[in-house]
Amino acid sequence: MSHSYICVICPQSCDLELTAHPDGGYSVTGNRCKRGESYAKDEHINPMRMITTTVRTENSRLRRLPIISSGPVPKAKLFACLEEIYAHTAQPPVKMGDVLIENILNTGVDIQAARTLPETSIQKG
Repeated sequence: MSHSYICVICPQSCDLELTAHPDGGYSVTGNRCKRGESYAKDEHINPMRMITTTVRTENSRLRRLPIISSGPVPKAKLFACLEEIYAHTAQPPVKMGDVLIENILNTGVDIQAARTLPETSIQKG
């Protein structure tokens, strides 16, 4: 059985064809470098994704704070991770790189602030 992928490791965007063999092995064609072969196998066996999104803020002039994951999370856990992230609210002060959620869903990946959220006073009333 074969599967098609487009490699996103470099700007060449190779059209990859991964073939699964009865012995459990895989072969990859269409790659112009070894990284494409690794990408296709990883994408087939255990796809991973980086997370970039925003979280709500309180007591800040910024309504949303951009965040990024410290590494990729399993694609199968992506939506569950987003649910946890969207339930989070950031309170100033936050410095770029601060960990907002540690080890999200036991993936070993932290969710970090991608921007500084300075302490500001909000006029209420």
